[in-house]
Amino acid sequence: MSTAALLADASNGAASPADFMAARQQMAFTLGFHIVLASIGIGLPALTLLAEWRSLRTGDAVYAELARRWMKAAGVLFAVGAVSGTVLSFEMGTLWPGFMDKYGQVFGAAFALEGIAFFIEAIFMGIYLYGWDRLSPRAHFLTGVPVVIAGLLSASFVVTVNSWMNQPRGFKLVNGPGGRSGSVGRGYEVTDVDPLAAMFNPATPVQAVHLILASLMVCGFLVASVYAVGLLRDRKAGRDDRYNRVGFAIPFSLGAVCAPLQVIVGDWAVRFVADNQPAKFAAMEGVEHTQGGQPFRFAVFEIPNALSLMLRFDAHATLRGMDSVPAGDRPPAEVVKTSFEIMIALGMVLLALAAWWALAWWLRRRGRTADLPWKPWFLRAAALTGAMAVIAMEAGWTTTEVGRQPWIVYGVMRTEEAVNPNPGLRYGLYIVLAVYAVLAAATISVLRRMRHTPEPERENAR
Repeated sequence: MSTAALLADASNGAASPADFMAARQQMAFTLGFHIVLASIGIGLPALTLLAEWRSLRTGDAVYAELARRWMKAAGVLFAVGAVSGTVLSFEMGTLWPGFMDKYGQVFGAAFALEGIAFFIEAIFMGIYLYGWDRLSPRAHFLTGVPVVIAGLLSASFVVTVNSWMNQPRGFKLVNGPGGRSGSVGRGYEVTDVDPLAAMFNPATPVQAVHLILASLMVCGFLVASVYAVGLLRDRKAGRDDRYNRVGFAIPFSLGAVCAPLQVIVGDWAVRFVADNQPAKFAAMEGVEHTQGGQPFRFAVFEIPNALSLMLRFDAHATLRGMDSVPAGDRPPAEVVKTSFEIMIALGMVLLALAAWWALAWWLRRRGRTADLPWKPWFLRAAALTGAMAVIAMEAGWTTTEVGRQPWIVYGVMRTEEAVNPNPGLRYGLYIVLAVYAVLAAATISVLRRMRHTPEPERENAR
């Protein structure tokens, strides 16, 4: 919608352009902040259990020390994630009351189930942290299993809401006085709600798998990048610290395993978008005009007919462009295309590093060279993988959310119809930015303090 149209609506109770944009920016910022914490909450307990399992199998003190350290960090980040998640819950009601009022009854069950999974995760994480040296090794390991399962379920339930926003199901629309089913407007009513149909909409499988793999990649590469820095310092000092080598190998292997799987799931996701959200797909691929034999464009490169061939296995297949939808229903193409290209480019770099890691370890096991996986250039690149994975996830999330615009519920409710019409929303954005800056600084400070292990424990872990 144009600025002039928004100003015209403001006189009829709509939010001002400044407040509308502030609401979107606040939601984008808090979601972008929380999704990183949620990813760590999914991946770090899994890494912890893997390390503890290796400790139980081998009796190696290195694995035990890593498990202790990782779950302590997970506990801190879980608490911070609980705060940022609570803020998001309040924002749903304060920033988007039109959305919650109309459709809260449709997707509310998914949020309720997510809350149950969250509490289960919190309870067993507390037991796991408190149970060190108080439970038998086997019992302690088993108390961590529900943490991992509940984390995966919690993320999956949240994803069902977002996937529903992209492929709304499980309700009918009745336009009040006129009684015309299926119409869209300000006066319509939501009836015949089916929460299960809403949760298990067509977009749920692909979005859930895509997000879970992305979360495991983010956590794996993020944790590995910390130990890559430690390994570079060890090499500079002439040390060979097994603690850092194992601390790097476990999480980087997780990210390396997920990287090729994510390429396959990403292809699935793109094909799904092409079939179900053609405007988003056109924006992602920079397709302006509907035509046969669409070229593939990436940055400054263009390959004739390649996009049609890749998508439809027909070099002359017709693909819909941005001109196939009304101008008012088109997403901001430049933002969507740029974020999509950033995600793809960084994903390919991570995939290449994962391939090198796999090849290096295969050659090492065959006795070629013991130092091959620990080349300095590789460790320097690995030290950047955490940042690359986070940026790739944020870019992918931007592609998903901005690509759905101007709809908050695809094809049914526009974003400007859902926003709070009261003035002053931009002040909430300023407050959130200040509070989150303090929260981020405090979290980093706590994690840095936790990094220093007492010398006796550190020596035993070498």
